Amino acid sequence: MSETRIHPETGQELRRDTRPQTVCVGSLSRVVEVPGWYPEGDGDAIHSGEDLRAYNEAFKELREAYAARIKTVRKKLGLTQEEAGVIIGGGKRAFQKYESGRTPPSDAAVGLIEILARHPEEVATLRSFRMTAPKAIAQDTRHEGSALPVGKRIKRGVRNAAA
Repeated sequence: MSETRIHPETGQELRRDTRPQTVCVGSLSRVVEVPGWYPEGDGDAIHSGEDLRAYNEAFKELREAYAARIKTVRKKLGLTQEEAGVIIGGGKRAFQKYESGRTPPSDAAVGLIEILARHPEEVATLRSFRMTAPKAIAQDTRHEGSALPVGKRIKRGVRNAAA
């Protein structure tokens, strides 16, 4: 007869088992068999720290692999960390953290990174939305005499069709 226990919150009977769990970081994923106490069907399971060791190790490996992927994609696009931070979002410090694996990028940033990895020519499209050439701002007569600093990003709604 298999070992059982009762879930302390739901009262469901749990059995010792191993089930597949998908670990995801950025666009990378891996399926890991995770031991634990599971109810019949779906429901709350209970895991010990030891049960989650394989899951945590897979997460750490994928985090490091995705950090390396981000750096590879950025370099393939010929972008500095600062440029990538402006174009993809988050700023230069964010890209330093993404590439070191300390902080995972947001889902939106992952989407843009993966699109640019597959379609590097689209970096020009993002540049046109996210970066503004200093000459375009300086020559824009609607902003003459304004407090808008030359070379800074223009917020949405302020940019005109010529910029």
